[in-house]
Amino acid sequence: MKVFIGPYKNWIGPYQIAEALCFWARPHKDEHGFESKPEWVHDFGTWLSGKDKDSVLLKVCQWIESKRKRSTYIKIDKYDTWSMDTTLAFIVLPMLRQLQATKHGAPHVDDADVPDELKSTAPGARDGCEFEWDTDSNHFKRWDYVLDQMIHSFECKNDDSWQDQYHTGDHDIQFVPSAWDESGKATMHEMIRGPRDTHECDYEGLKQHQARITNGFRLFGKYYENLWD
Repeated sequence: MKVFIGPYKNWIGPYQIAEALCFWARPHKDEHGFESKPEWVHDFGTWLSGKDKDSVLLKVCQWIESKRKRSTYIKIDKYDTWSMDTTLAFIVLPMLRQLQATKHGAPHVDDADVPDELKSTAPGARDGCEFEWDTDSNHFKRWDYVLDQMIHSFECKNDDSWQDQYHTGDHDIQFVPSAWDESGKATMHEMIRGPRDTHECDYEGLKQHQARITNGFRLFGKYYENLWD
């Protein structure tokens, strides 16, 4: 597999041109602390874009934008789909980690997908909320939880050594004849544990861990369209 995906294209229009032409105008901070050019620079951009109808400059900018495409190159080899779930996990995992580290918000997460203490109905979660649509105190915690579950699932997909913690002891497997033909040659064998076999498996723990992994992939599918920042 070979993948190249370039950055998103930035829109260049009359307002951006106005700011570029007025590069010498010093920015100032608004009431929210964000820096912006003086209001007259914005007014200049409005004039460039046209007041009553779209200006020629704006139409040219729109035409240029329609021709600009995001650079992408994807080449898939046959072996990439032999175990496609593993191939995709190598790509998805670092993207989820980066999203978790750089996210600026959180989507709506259903209460059914999180533990009781993270639900919107948890004690104290809606303290201070004046309206029904106000964000409860667990809103962002629910998204963190969902991302954690997704990341855990893809980590396990990339490294199945997580199963080792549920196995102890050593194997001593022996195959003994269980059926013979007319000449006395063994035609079937039975696999049994040898005298030195000390292997034990916590099947219940293994089952629960696998259920968590499966749930993480379910959440990935359910909230796939929310994986943006």
